[in-house]
Amino acid sequence: MRFDWRGGPATVVFESSLDPVELRHQGGDLWSAEVEMPERFRVTYHFVDTAGDEHADPSNPSAAGPNRSILTTPGLEPQPHWPVVGPDELLDLPSLRIRWNGALGRKTVRVHQGGEPVVLLLDGDDWMYVHPLMTAYESMMKAGEAPPATLVFLPTPRDRGTEYRDPALWQAIRDELLPLLDSNGVPVDPAKLVVAGQSLGGLSAFEAALDLPDLVTRVACQSGSFWWARDLPGHGISLDGPAGGDIAARLRGRDLSGLHVAFDVGEHEPAMHRHCAAVEELASAAGATVRVNRSPAGHDRVGWRHALVRDVAWLLSEL
Repeated sequence: MRFDWRGGPATVVFESSLDPVELRHQGGDLWSAEVEMPERFRVTYHFVDTAGDEHADPSNPSAAGPNRSILTTPGLEPQPHWPVVGPDELLDLPSLRIRWNGALGRKTVRVHQGGEPVVLLLDGDDWMYVHPLMTAYESMMKAGEAPPATLVFLPTPRDRGTEYRDPALWQAIRDELLPLLDSNGVPVDPAKLVVAGQSLGGLSAFEAALDLPDLVTRVACQSGSFWWARDLPGHGISLDGPAGGDIAARLRGRDLSGLHVAFDVGEHEPAMHRHCAAVEELASAAGATVRVNRSPAGHDRVGWRHALVRDVAWLLSEL
């Protein structure tokens, strides 16, 4: 695959799976690189110039925010319902805006009201400002591929590693956010609540189902960080530990017959596979209703996004 950039020296950087590639001068103001791509691959990428500024690819109409572009290898099936959005386009935002002041500080939660039940989206900023999840889900509903639902977008934490590993998050969601939503005309039935998260957010969402089974019984988890373990060096940041990390240990001997969970992980993030597979198998053995998929991407939201709406629709259809 050829990447062209005009203006000066630059490097093409990929979200995951591939190393950065320095562009070569082709003459005049043209710089380019030929990069070998895996088959069945969807990836987010951008150019970085010598000043360190990041740029979307001006020759690519498909963007993910103002300074990222989306590439899909030839022959790969499309992601239905996700519109092509240029880097300069402003996405529509949910109409209801709620101020949440509580144990976690001050947060702004946005809500797209589409009827019962409620879908709670971790890292909601990504799904509002970078990838138009509201538009994609509405398209699925109109096509009859997803039931009506209200989408609640939680803001992305400043420190994801801290907030998503803190039990106080879910206590605050239960004791503060849900009553606040109810007082703003968004009642939440825990029996129908779907929680969705990716990476550390996916780990947090799944762990909430173990800690608070009366609150969380339906989870959409993309590339959950199931490698995490407290006794690993670097505060648990290592993929070389026991398969499934601390979560796998917690699943043995559990009864999860009330849990529905959809797991997805990228085909091109192989270091994650043994951790995710361990949790998938143990959750199923514990009685959970489990759905498993592998998306043609790496550790990358462009791969997670279709899995997210597809799996949310499946979880809602199981009600």
